[in-house]
Amino acid sequence: MSTLKRKESMVWREGDQLLVTPLGAGSEVGRSCVYMTYKDKTVLFDCGIHPAYSGMAALPYFDEIDPSTIDVLLVTHFHLDHAASLPYFLEKTTFNGRVFMTHATKAIYKLLLSDYVKVSKVSVEDMLFDEQDILRSMDKIEVIDFHQTQEVNGIRFWCYTAGHVLGAAMFMVDIAGVRVLYTGDYSREEDRHLRAAETPPFSPDVCIIESTYGVQLHQPRAVREKRFTDVVHSVVSQGGRVLIPAFALGRAQELLLILDEYWAAHPELHNIPIYYASPLAKRCMAVYQTYINAMNDRIRTQFEGSNPFDFKHILPLKSIENFEDDGPSVVMASPGGLQSGLSRQLFDIWCHDRKNACVIPGYVVEGTLAKTIMNEPKEVTLMNGLQAPLNMQVHYISFSAIHADFSQTSAFLNELRPPNIILVHGEANEMGRLKQKLLSQFADQNMRVLSPKNCQTVEMPFNAEKTAKAIGRLAEKTPEEGNQVSGLLVRKGFTYQIVAPEDLHVFTQLSTGTVTQRLSIPYKGAFSVLKNRLQQLYEGVETSNDEVPTLKVHDKVTVKQEGADYVVLQWVSDPISDMVSDSIIVMMMNFNPESSRAKSPDSDLKEGKVEKDFSKIIQSLFSSLFGDVKEEEGKLIVSVDGIMAIVDHANNTVACENENLKERIKTALNRMRNAIKPIGSH
Repeated sequence: MSTLKRKESMVWREGDQLLVTPLGAGSEVGRSCVYMTYKDKTVLFDCGIHPAYSGMAALPYFDEIDPSTIDVLLVTHFHLDHAASLPYFLEKTTFNGRVFMTHATKAIYKLLLSDYVKVSKVSVEDMLFDEQDILRSMDKIEVIDFHQTQEVNGIRFWCYTAGHVLGAAMFMVDIAGVRVLYTGDYSREEDRHLRAAETPPFSPDVCIIESTYGVQLHQPRAVREKRFTDVVHSVVSQGGRVLIPAFALGRAQELLLILDEYWAAHPELHNIPIYYASPLAKRCMAVYQTYINAMNDRIRTQFEGSNPFDFKHILPLKSIENFEDDGPSVVMASPGGLQSGLSRQLFDIWCHDRKNACVIPGYVVEGTLAKTIMNEPKEVTLMNGLQAPLNMQVHYISFSAIHADFSQTSAFLNELRPPNIILVHGEANEMGRLKQKLLSQFADQNMRVLSPKNCQTVEMPFNAEKTAKAIGRLAEKTPEEGNQVSGLLVRKGFTYQIVAPEDLHVFTQLSTGTVTQRLSIPYKGAFSVLKNRLQQLYEGVETSNDEVPTLKVHDKVTVKQEGADYVVLQWVSDPISDMVSDSIIVMMMNFNPESSRAKSPDSDLKEGKVEKDFSKIIQSLFSSLFGDVKEEEGKLIVSVDGIMAIVDHANNTVACENENLKERIKTALNRMRNAIKPIGSH
């Protein structure tokens, strides 16, 4: 297969700019939503809400964009800060593109969003969507497998495993050969049930990457697990309660596996209950059991013997009304930020008792109660508005290895080596420190690191070579320098192929056809005079031995005298034949057969009649191509969109300040000369 390449002009056009704008998660954690456009193609990554806000204030800045222009929306995983504004965006805006997520993400998305609607303590006016909006949105969501390539309107994309939570994906998008990797939330550390994030096998041009933990380093997994189980064991042994606020899905399943294993190894704890307090508990476990094969080897091996998510020491708890709070216990309850729901109800009941503890197992967002109590204030505000002392112990033991730390981020970027890095999903100070450390680490690699704020657009120019591949019979022989390739240029999205007309149906869904044109032109003169004139004007004029007088011009256009007062032109339409036939028509319309009888062809030549006819033909053809064409002092003045060009066809020169228009006119002039070659020019 041979390849033809053409360099683009070094003047950047608007379509050559890749534009990336965070509509959420720009110098913040929450409401992840990144808008990207290139070559008039538009992609939206994620569509979340900010957990610290409610109503419209929780949404990404959708009013900064026109949703109707978005071709495709890609959702990385089911967490609320990445997916919870999707029903609003699909049902209440002008978006009419396509939306994709993985199978597991779609299954869990419906559970989480339905629960979010039920537990949201906001007025009807502040509700972003209802259960019916969620159901309607489900019909619009398409699923994608890992490594499966999809194409929408010239945008190619596929996804890799991201770790983080079940079904989480990193999306690679290819538009006109420019590749962008959007990581979403990812983890490079395999945990008790999930695989680590994959590393794409090639470097993207741009990497949009989370920066949640900035330059922080996670403690080793064994250390974190021991601290966690030590705190829990100590508190319950002294008659206290342990509250673990966690999202219903994701980190919760990891912690439940740890607790169930620890309880199994400590018989003295068997009389102390562990509750998974979420209305979603049973349905969540059903989903996890369905997608066992999407998890790591450890879980799949365990599953062959028994279901690891069929916990022996953990009970579901649907509501606080069903809870007998009469002794030590461990309760994992959602939501993780303690804003509302079961976790907040239990916190309000337990926060005054020094025997109790709250274990915060991962990153918490600014503005939430969980973030507030990490600073151990003396008092907190309860849901009823009253103040209460905060006496319970507060432990922060990060299991956010579901997010990458600095060592994972730097190693990941060192393998990928993307020339452009855009940081999102991080608190401004942490993001700033990460940016400086990456710039220092990759100082010798000419790597750009950018950290745009919400609604701040990053512009990156790309000027990729355009490549057309000659395929089929055109590629049977290796081309040599100077060889010309003639075929049909076929474009699909941003890829180009050159195929022989007879191969078109093989490599595309197109087929070839021919259009035969037939035109009668009034003519009362002698056919021999017409033949003589055509021979003066054109290189190849042959006489055919048909029943009626027939001429063939350039082996393309047939001229027949089918009647006493007219001739018929016939040709198979193509650019060259059309031009030859146009020139014959113009010549005949400007040709006076009576004067031709009075003068010999030689005298016509002496008087410049042939060149005059040629000039009129050229002017007529230019008018058909460029519209406004005037003749001044033997030269043609061409005007296109206010740009002037002077054509001296006698000397085959073009004068024009605009190089693109100049090249177009010169190409047209050369084609005309190839079609109409006066004898005098040879």
